[in-house]
Amino acid sequence: MTTNRTRWLLPGLLIVAWLVVGGIGGPLQGQLSSVQTNDNASFLPESAESTRVSELQKGFADSTALPGVIVFERAGGLTAPDRKAMGDALAEVYGIPGVKRASPLQVSTTDNEAAQAVVLLPTGGKQLRPVVNQIRETFVGLPQGLAAHVTGPGGLIADFTAAFGGIDGLLLGVTAAVVALILVAVYRSPILPLVVLLTAGLALCLAVTVVYLMAKGNVLTLNGQSQGILFILVFGAATDYALLLISRLREELRRHESVGTAMWAALKAAAGPIGASAGTVVAGLLCLLLSDLRSNSSLGPVAAIGIVASLLSALTFLPAVLMAFGRAAFWPFRPTHTGDATTDDKQNGIWARVSGAVGRKPRLIWIVSTLVLLIGVGFLPQLKASGVSQSELFLTEVDSVTGQDVLARHFPGGTGSPAVLITDAGSAQQVIRLAKETEGVADAGPRAAGGAPKTVDGKVEINAVLKDAADSPAALDTVQRLRDRTHDIGGTLVGGPTANQLDVRTSALHDRKVIIPVVLLVIFLILALLLRALLAPLLLIATVVLSFAATLGVSALVFNHILGFPGADPSVPLFAFVFLVALGIDYNIFLMTRVREEAFRHGTREGALRGLRVTGGVITSAGVVLAATFAALSVLPILFLAQIAFLVAFGVLLDTLLVRSLLVPALTVDIGRRVWWPGRVD
Repeated sequence: MTTNRTRWLLPGLLIVAWLVVGGIGGPLQGQLSSVQTNDNASFLPESAESTRVSELQKGFADSTALPGVIVFERAGGLTAPDRKAMGDALAEVYGIPGVKRASPLQVSTTDNEAAQAVVLLPTGGKQLRPVVNQIRETFVGLPQGLAAHVTGPGGLIADFTAAFGGIDGLLLGVTAAVVALILVAVYRSPILPLVVLLTAGLALCLAVTVVYLMAKGNVLTLNGQSQGILFILVFGAATDYALLLISRLREELRRHESVGTAMWAALKAAAGPIGASAGTVVAGLLCLLLSDLRSNSSLGPVAAIGIVASLLSALTFLPAVLMAFGRAAFWPFRPTHTGDATTDDKQNGIWARVSGAVGRKPRLIWIVSTLVLLIGVGFLPQLKASGVSQSELFLTEVDSVTGQDVLARHFPGGTGSPAVLITDAGSAQQVIRLAKETEGVADAGPRAAGGAPKTVDGKVEINAVLKDAADSPAALDTVQRLRDRTHDIGGTLVGGPTANQLDVRTSALHDRKVIIPVVLLVIFLILALLLRALLAPLLLIATVVLSFAATLGVSALVFNHILGFPGADPSVPLFAFVFLVALGIDYNIFLMTRVREEAFRHGTREGALRGLRVTGGVITSAGVVLAATFAALSVLPILFLAQIAFLVAFGVLLDTLLVRSLLVPALTVDIGRRVWWPGRVD
């Protein structure tokens, strides 16, 4: 029994403390993008070949700057006034702080319809985007019919950064609106949705504060993708935890007359499953630290911070506010004290009917459920996840992609983004000859055009212009051929923008092979400790993995034949796996901990049916909320995030509505007490 002082003093202190967190973290949300890093090179490990080339390039003047390509085009041919206008525009561009001239204006010799010039741009995303915007503003006064674009690595990265420019407001607004609508439908109360949204918002403030400070201190790398996932994950997780606690509190308010006693009972019952669920997700996310890619290894702690913040908010701020409101929080449907937590809804509602069906024909239900999932798995080979070009990452038309298309029509596709070869000075001529003879290379030569190559510590830099667009699959193949042909000569290393992308893809494929087994092992160990069993954890993991494979199969159909996506990055299945397996196990933890609790009183069979009946509504609501929040990622025009949005949203619904509602309970009922092997509960 809590004292009156505890009821009011402790909740009051917690509320004040969290409001202080909100006052600090709220303003930082708008500044989070200022500590983002979105270029490929910053994602790579130090051991990557392209990273080593970047380090060696620091010995060559201006070599660490980011190349950009300014391309002009007029259908039918450039005119004399066009040439003057282009010269004037470039003179203005070269006067912009941070922009350096890298090559003179070159007119296409094949059709005289286009011209291009390479410039060097600042590498930092914070400086790059304003500079590129200034360059584009200089094209406003060009003669009618003469188009100009900024492309190349500099233009693409600037547009990629701009795509995340609205992440702070747009994504949060859409997410909050979706969650609010669902909560109003679930609770039919004007107060509880506001309390839950405030809980999620304060959790986000705490997470943002920690992530901002760590990113600013270079403790971790934050990019636009990680930021978007952080926002979504915090809202989804905090809302899920809130739903579970409120559901259990509603039960306890019927059982106990005192609000304080009911809250304490609800916390004792719900804190364990919620904490175990959060711990499982955090453990799965931290497995990303094993990734070779800095972006992946950084996403792990960024997302884990969000989960921990959600847990703290749901178990401290939310109970404090609910204590302050008491039964009035549920107005107009206040739970009344009856001495029994059972309600008519749980005895006669939809989940009572589902529970009854599972109890009558458990074997038929789990067999049919498994077959449905296997149908989805059958489409898995159609998933294309070997990588896409950077220009295909955008779902809307952007200037840099348009410029890339113009370059491809009139110049070698790799113009402005050459492959960079660093080799011993004595081997330079042989390497140049081999590079020129390599399929896919348009030309190669020393960096000091027209003169002897500059020597730094016995090394020279050679640039190889690729025939295909620097971010295309064909260009990646060309870089691999360059490496295969030149590695044994003078210790040659091949880097540059295309090599960066190749190394990212190679590292992503490696990560899938390493991280997925580790995640499964970690989650199995957590489940074994939580359920004090070995068979049940194996069954739970098997069902979630089957659900994940089915989700990938269905997604392949949607991506290829409905949405027409060009493919997927190799890291997409990995991210989907980490989120879906961790979150899928999440709902099974909520279910099976309640089943185990009920099994001690009523036996495994009845415990499974009771557990399904009493948790069905709240877990389904939680799954719908989480699916809706991840679906909100699709408002950002980035292919990677749109694919993650669909994969996680569909997968969570599949786990919630099929795996947790039918497959797992039916298996538990059919197997009986043996499911707890080698332990027992009845």
